[in-house]
Amino acid sequence: MADGLGEWITTTDAADLTGYARAYFRQLIQRGRLHNVRKVGRDWLLSKSEVLEYKARMDSLGTAKHDPTRSKQSD
Repeated sequence: MADGLGEWITTTDAADLTGYARAYFRQLIQRGRLHNVRKVGRDWLLSKSEVLEYKARMDSLGTAKHDPTRSKQSD
């Protein structure tokens, strides 16, 4: 599905695309870390570009994403 904001994917599609679990994407939504989301019925739709940007950010941090002393970034 696509609109002016780009392509929308389900949490299942996002999990297949990134290797993260579907439940992890629901946690990201609940914690406000993903902003371009929509709830359609019982399904969440996520912006594919935002999912890919989040994955790239986490990949670039590597193990530093688990370091409690690092300064908080928008992750």
